[in-house]
Amino acid sequence: MSISDHALNADQAHQALQTALTLHAHKEGNLLPILHSLQDQLRYIPASVIPALSQAINRSRAEIHGVISFYTHFRTQPPAPVLLEICRAESCQARGANPLIDQVKQRLDCDFHQKGANGQVSLEPVYCLGLCSQGPNAMINGEPVAHLNADALEHYLKEQGVQL
Repeated sequence: MSISDHALNADQAHQALQTALTLHAHKEGNLLPILHSLQDQLRYIPASVIPALSQAINRSRAEIHGVISFYTHFRTQPPAPVLLEICRAESCQARGANPLIDQVKQRLDCDFHQKGANGQVSLEPVYCLGLCSQGPNAMINGEPVAHLNADALEHYLKEQGVQL
């Protein structure tokens, strides 16, 4: 379940943290699974959960922030309603991802890790979706799409209510 950034409040963030801790607190090496769980539930990792997470798993806030900032997959700000992740792996690049990425960046007027000028789309890189022979590939709100070109991507985004 995703929560829009408009509706996220302290209770929802706290509940998401409790769910993540219930699932993973007993495991060794639990920081990454907890962070993934938080982001899966909230679409990003709000700073407000870091102090309680730090205390719950006996890790410093600095260590948690270090992990979040090291992995480009983790977001600390809410994404736009449509999250577009374009594959940057070598096989997708060989199948035309780079020109597609350039077109998308130009059309959205943004770079990776940013929201498009219209505020409807967040653009993120992803490194291999496992659809290598069908590239270039992307994920749109968690759903994989293959055989992309600019026209196909525009079609998929229109299905999400986004006009480029």
